[in-house]
Amino acid sequence: MFSSWRIFAVNQQKIFSGHINTMCYCKIKASLKRSKARVPLTRDYSSPPGIVGNDVKSLHSIINPPVAKIRNIGIMAHIDAGKTTTTERILYYSGYTRSLGEVDDGDTVTDFMAQERERGITIQSAAVTLDWRGYRVNLIDTPGHVDFTVEVERCLRVLDGAVAVLDASAGVEAQTLTVWRQADKHRIPRICFLNKMDKTGASFNYAVESIREKLKATPLIVQLPIGEGKAFRGVVDVINKEKLLWNSNSDDGKDFERKPLSETSDPGLLKETVEARSSLIEQVADLDDEFAGLLLGEFSENFDLVPVEKLQTAIHRVTLAQAAVPVLCGSALKNKGVQPLLDAVTVYLPSPEERQHGLLRWYKDDLCALAFKVLHDKQRGPLVFLRIYSGTLTPQSAIHNVNRNCTERMSRLLLPFADQYVEIPSLTAGNIALTVGLKQTATGDTMVSSKSSALAAARRVGRGGKKHGQNSEAESLLLAGVEIPEPVFFCTIEPPSVAKQPDLDHALERLQREDPSLKVRLDPDSGQTILCGMGELHIEIIHDRIKREYGLETYLGPLQVAYRETILNSARATDTLDRTVGDKRHFVKAELEVLPAEAPCGVARIEYADCVGADLLQASREAIENAVHSACLQGPLLGSPVQDVAVILHSLVVHPGTSTTMLHACISRCVQKALKKADKQVLEPLMSLEVTVTSEYLSPVLADLAQRRGNVQEIQTRQDNKVVIGFVPLAETMGYSTVLRTLTSGSATFALELSTYQAMSPQDQSTLLNQRSGLSQVL
Repeated sequence: MFSSWRIFAVNQQKIFSGHINTMCYCKIKASLKRSKARVPLTRDYSSPPGIVGNDVKSLHSIINPPVAKIRNIGIMAHIDAGKTTTTERILYYSGYTRSLGEVDDGDTVTDFMAQERERGITIQSAAVTLDWRGYRVNLIDTPGHVDFTVEVERCLRVLDGAVAVLDASAGVEAQTLTVWRQADKHRIPRICFLNKMDKTGASFNYAVESIREKLKATPLIVQLPIGEGKAFRGVVDVINKEKLLWNSNSDDGKDFERKPLSETSDPGLLKETVEARSSLIEQVADLDDEFAGLLLGEFSENFDLVPVEKLQTAIHRVTLAQAAVPVLCGSALKNKGVQPLLDAVTVYLPSPEERQHGLLRWYKDDLCALAFKVLHDKQRGPLVFLRIYSGTLTPQSAIHNVNRNCTERMSRLLLPFADQYVEIPSLTAGNIALTVGLKQTATGDTMVSSKSSALAAARRVGRGGKKHGQNSEAESLLLAGVEIPEPVFFCTIEPPSVAKQPDLDHALERLQREDPSLKVRLDPDSGQTILCGMGELHIEIIHDRIKREYGLETYLGPLQVAYRETILNSARATDTLDRTVGDKRHFVKAELEVLPAEAPCGVARIEYADCVGADLLQASREAIENAVHSACLQGPLLGSPVQDVAVILHSLVVHPGTSTTMLHACISRCVQKALKKADKQVLEPLMSLEVTVTSEYLSPVLADLAQRRGNVQEIQTRQDNKVVIGFVPLAETMGYSTVLRTLTSGSATFALELSTYQAMSPQDQSTLLNQRSGLSQVL
């Protein structure tokens, strides 16, 4: 029976395909027996969820554990802090893989894309479902590179907790701050894992202090390292006053012993642990009133007698309230400290029922789920990841997309395991599922059981005691989507021949659905396809995927920076449109003014003068606003979007029967006239830069930044390295990684993140305009 179950896990796609929903449990067992002779897949998985030792649970309990036993977590960190290696160890120790994957060897489970294995980085998030000591853990490994920050954003949106992995020798780094802010936005409880304690220069105290200073978080030290750097041997469990030592002869780190600290064998370590435990108890008491009451009452004479369970429960409450973050340590590469990390995930991070989602009260027990990721599979078609917040999801059922107001039929339901999937008959609230058959659903869409369910929820919103307009009612029924930042790089992309253009359009359409941060547009003047992305690496990966996955040898034009434009003074313009189409006369006369906005704004702010009639506005407001926004998409200098402007409509005359299309055309033309009259300014994207470099290479790095118009803010000391923090224009970062490696013999690292848009100097602006117009610069 057990061998059949294991073969079932390996051959799940062949066994389940197409008939899982009609197959009863006895038929499944019969099918398992027949599957013994089949050849396993290349990757070797162990028992499916729910099989521990000799305990075989029912299929229902395997798929749908109690919601209190579910943990939806993400692994997030700076580049190269060890996220994927930590995930690999988690999979191995939970029994889901039988061999340890290594990033350097390119055989990890979650980095399954060819581009990820070649570069040794995570590009797209991967979801894995596993069990640990009776808990169901839905784990997502997220990218660390800033070009793929949307991947982190959309995954954090659906998680209940997160593990922040830090390099113990570097502490909090640039991208750590970015993902931490993203987690703050979604109010996600976190625990910190100080990885690479075996690395030369690792410092537990330094890393903890960087959490306190840079993240402005309160660290709760629940573990202490036994040794640092090459001397790292294990960890101390501060709460239980035990030491965990890993067997040095063990290759996989499964064997470790847990021993109580004693006065005879570990006097120094015991003293340090007792002090750390007392400090931990005091910290938790300051943050949790219930625990403070317990201390002052029952254990006022001796805090050391506080039961472990009471302390852990209090830490759980503090973590859930985001008042503090438990800190653990270890070395994922050396297989030390990962099992206690898994224990901490189940003890300290919340279950789905402990997280509050206000709109669920409108749906009651009906299905409510959020689509947070889309993939395309050659055999199955679009695969949509759903986080189920309420109700039950079953295959062969129709579900309604509230955002797009359409109903789609889901053909199959899968449990995700990186690039492998197990088909299942149903899934309940709190879980993350993968669905097949949803053709129109995209990232950020809210899914419900039916249109009538959405209407019933809308009626409940109306009776909720608040006054809602139609729009706000609809918004109340939608789960918050994902904020997509504007792309900063763009280039042209061309197929190898005109005949291949439809194939390229199809590939780009699919890639856009998978990656919301990728934008594709058509240049109205040249007719070329423009690819817009978050960075050099982002566009490089997209180009590589088109070649590998769709078999198209495309050609990329030179990378260009996504500039913005604004105006420096106000300007007025008048425009009249008088046209007769057929027997109908269309007449519009508009006068408006453009002026710099008082506060920065990405979209033009529109105001109306008192003389503009209210009745006219009521009928034409939408067309006017669409026309203004459309006109601001292409500025007069570079054809870049215009921002930080306000538009005042002073007068508007519209002949009865005039179409909104003509009104739109007149207003749009009038805005463009006004923009051309005003003094114009080009804005360029400014990147915040952090370069980590050894002292011997600091001077050439600073000299190179000065040539790139960089502005150094400060130089910090991090262990034996120097950290240069500053700003540099995005246009000057082209090929920076190659230059930095050359200057520092490959020893430096850097991180870039979009900070803001800043005005270019007159000289730089003149140079840019000459380049764009094809004129050579006269030196």
